[in-house]
Amino acid sequence: MTQKDAPRHKAEGAGRAGLMGELRIASRRYMAAYALFNQAVADHLRLHPTDLQCLNLLSLEPGPVTTGRIAELTGLTTGSATRLVDRLERSGHVTRERDTRDRRRVLVRLVPERMAEFGALWQRLNGPWTAMFDEYDDNEIALLIGHMQRTVELSAAQVERLRGGGPDL
Repeated sequence: MTQKDAPRHKAEGAGRAGLMGELRIASRRYMAAYALFNQAVADHLRLHPTDLQCLNLLSLEPGPVTTGRIAELTGLTTGSATRLVDRLERSGHVTRERDTRDRRRVLVRLVPERMAEFGALWQRLNGPWTAMFDEYDDNEIALLIGHMQRTVELSAAQVERLRGGGPDL
């Protein structure tokens, strides 16, 4: 039996309840590991972790965006998003500029040179993840993509629910 063929979890044969229990534990460890990794990358770049993720999300946008769009992407209030943009502007990662089509709107634009530094760090860190994903077949990769997309949607809904602070928590 190769490493790839070996069971990937301890609860194999323990039934659905055992798997769900293991999933709860693994997901908590996974989320903590990601949060700690994000903090380490942010520390390395001398950024706040939320600022780091904002840069990540902005790099996925097709062009400059408004602070309102940043609030939507991050789940922050517009006031918090404005303070985030202030920090990113001070750190030299973004600039603010007037929209040429609507002078009342201000757009936030990434600074290419600073994003190149950001990209270079990700390139250095990506190797081990690429190697890990190379061990999966196409169906497993498709499953992971679907899981990640559903997680993004559920997380956004949960952020909205938590920020709403309603009685249904």
